[in-house]
Amino acid sequence: MSHVNNLESQHNDPGFANIWQELKWRGLIHVSTDETELEKLLAGDPITYYCGFDPTAPSLHLGNLVQLLLMRRLQLAGHKPLGLVGGSTGLIGDPRPTAERTLNTKDTVAEWVGYLQEQVMRFLSFEGDNAARMVNNLDWTAPLSAIDFLREIGKHFRVGTMMRKDAVASRLNSDEGISYTEFSYQILQGMDYLELYRVYDCVLQTGGSDQWGNLTSGTELIRKVEGKSVHALGTPLITNSDGTKFGKSEGNAIWLDAAMCSPYTFYQFWLNTTDADVVDRLKVFTFLTRAEIEDIAKSVAERPFAREAQRRLAYEVTALVHGTEATEKVIAASAAVFGNGDLTVLDERTLAAATAELPTAKVGADGLGIVDLLVASGLSESKSAARRIIGEGGAYVNNVKVSDPEVVIDHAQLLHGRYLLLRRGKKHLATVEVSSS
Repeated sequence: MSHVNNLESQHNDPGFANIWQELKWRGLIHVSTDETELEKLLAGDPITYYCGFDPTAPSLHLGNLVQLLLMRRLQLAGHKPLGLVGGSTGLIGDPRPTAERTLNTKDTVAEWVGYLQEQVMRFLSFEGDNAARMVNNLDWTAPLSAIDFLREIGKHFRVGTMMRKDAVASRLNSDEGISYTEFSYQILQGMDYLELYRVYDCVLQTGGSDQWGNLTSGTELIRKVEGKSVHALGTPLITNSDGTKFGKSEGNAIWLDAAMCSPYTFYQFWLNTTDADVVDRLKVFTFLTRAEIEDIAKSVAERPFAREAQRRLAYEVTALVHGTEATEKVIAASAAVFGNGDLTVLDERTLAAATAELPTAKVGADGLGIVDLLVASGLSESKSAARRIIGEGGAYVNNVKVSDPEVVIDHAQLLHGRYLLLRRGKKHLATVEVSSS
């Protein structure tokens, strides 16, 4: 996967006194170890910090994007990032509040580690004085025996404290309970922080606020073992103002991998952001400055129907994740599907994504009369109605108006040798897939 993001064009907003103030304005700080100390630390000499990502799927998702962009903002402020992909913690699974995770095979986890490392690397710079570095916690847990783990690490953890962590507490109160395996997860994560502190002098861990129990298990372990004070920062969980879950579309997670969520679907997700949420999303998910975002906020208030903010958000985040070229393709596809562009220039994957939500009819290669196609696609309820639509100038095939009801579509007109896009009037669309037999 290429480094599609244009890292050189990313900057923090120079209008803020320091990075901490910018993070606060963007709404990225929900909980932290010591606000005054952290602000001072981040305004001073470069520090090393880390964020961990567990390979519980073959791709990261939008919740992870919050962390990746936080890591990048801290790097732009001069600090040194460690991107940790959890080859060992991924074998265990962070306890979910509801039920035990299904353990994936070691081969699957190792494969997913590779995918996630590649994704994390696209969001950070690996050059310069504060170049990022990738680490894998399997490197220091695999050689450790169970006895050494219990003696050197386990003895510093108090069961009472571990039981009070939110995810553990809710599982203990459920019918399912919690296995010793998942109960031990926070010890492993605490050990990660200790290892990174010892090897890289890492003094800050970032993560979602739902991870706060795991984040503080590391700060506590370092305090007990090394007698040193280190920091943790938890970002708020992103929620939609209407109470629906952020980061899902039609119930499906929005993944960062183009094979699991097409750039078109990704773009449409952001385009559908409500007016109530769009300004907050611009703060969290883009590198636009406060002045730029405040200008956009005015347009939301004064001209909400123009949806300028949503278009800007969709463009910025899609370009960030998939690159500007893929984003321009998506915009061209949206325009083309609704009659304002050339469908023939769209590649098959983009066309498929752009028409995925439309009704689709399958027809044989000999059923390409325009009247039959309008009926088969559901755009017309009868042949006589189809003839009327054509006579009134309301029938289009691949954005070209058809005015003769006797027209039979030529195979040369098929998009990618098998698709047609039919339109009735301005807004009623359907696709037809023509079988080759």
